[in-house]
Amino acid sequence: MILPYLTHILILIGIYTILIVSLNLALGYSGLLNLGHVALWGIGAYTSALLTIHGVPFIFSFIIAGIVTALFGLLLVFATRRLKGDYFALASLGFSFVVYSLLLNLTELTRGPLGVAGIPKPSLFGLIIKNSNYYLIFVAIISFASIFLINKIVKSGFGKLLEAMRDDEIGLRVLGKDTTKLKYKVMLVSGFFTGISGSLFAHYIGFIDPNTFYISELILLITIVIIGGIASIKGSIIATFIILSLSELIRFLPVPSSIVGPIRQITYVIVLLLILMFKPRGLFGRVDLE
Repeated sequence: MILPYLTHILILIGIYTILIVSLNLALGYSGLLNLGHVALWGIGAYTSALLTIHGVPFIFSFIIAGIVTALFGLLLVFATRRLKGDYFALASLGFSFVVYSLLLNLTELTRGPLGVAGIPKPSLFGLIIKNSNYYLIFVAIISFASIFLINKIVKSGFGKLLEAMRDDEIGLRVLGKDTTKLKYKVMLVSGFFTGISGSLFAHYIGFIDPNTFYISELILLITIVIIGGIASIKGSIIATFIILSLSELIRFLPVPSSIVGPIRQITYVIVLLLILMFKPRGLFGRVDLE
């Protein structure tokens, strides 16, 4: 009984790791406080789920989910290209509310508050991945590949330009670099990996609704990034493991199920406050949170 449960937790950790690392790419390495990340995750999940339900093979739905999400990330930056810092953060938060509202009200497409049920399991080369152990292997492969690619990006010349833009955007522009194009590119990359994470999540859970991608989930994502450390892929991975494991352990507390959710939120806040008080850069952060 315990092994299937541990497998379930590890699958979620793998999916969330891709999501968190892609957020840290935008937030930590390029300085874009993207509060619309949870909306992009929802776009990826809904895209893959709806395409697969309507007969599109999983592998194509999976890739298209990444591409569509990347394009929405590009659209977000294009629409807010004149905004910086806190103003960009607020605009991206507004983007989250707009996407949530669309998911809730486009009932003919998304089924609104009823959500999308019966999402099929991934099928690769005729093999349907129904078994949780096989799904764990599949998620692990995608997670390792995603982390490897993102790590290559941040260590490349492009990654160095992103860090320079984060530290001194005006100075980088003086040197002749087009920072707007850099933002477009990083949001395309971040959005793509966010989309494939959403696809993995939707096909594993089998059911999604707008509330899955609401503001409460965004708080969890930002908390994990800050705890792990800004601009630290290793920190994002370790923090994801710690927070999600802690979240599951709370289920075993001898308390009514109705207050498990609030206890989780309180726990997140306490852990976040302790990190900010005693280790402001997070566990492995390399830059200060401004």
